[in-house]
Amino acid sequence: MKVNELTTLIDGTLMTAGGGENEIACGCTCDLLSWVMAKGENGCAWVTVQTHMNVIAVASLHDMACVICPEGMMPDETVIAKADEEEIAVISSPLTAYNICCIMHDNGIKPERRATEQK
Repeated sequence: MKVNELTTLIDGTLMTAGGGENEIACGCTCDLLSWVMAKGENGCAWVTVQTHMNVIAVASLHDMACVICPEGMMPDETVIAKADEEEIAVISSPLTAYNICCIMHDNGIKPERRATEQK
């Protein structure tokens, strides 16, 4: 699934100019940046309430497809500019993180590989 498709499914707004065609390989939700740094994956759709510059740094470290800000949260302009520079899509959605994750799962976006390997 592409970021543009997910944006529509979660009633989101793509905050960045680019990244809408990024392919989503998996999904995760976490607000602890060190955890995502250690366990993040390429192509991930990451749901987080964090909206500061370090989120983009972590997302670019793993070449994530997008960062999703739930409950209408929006990063400021400097964060959006850095996300555009790194080609990381940023989506703001009015839905809760839980609802976003349910929609991702119901539409075939699986958890990170590491999460499914731990079962």
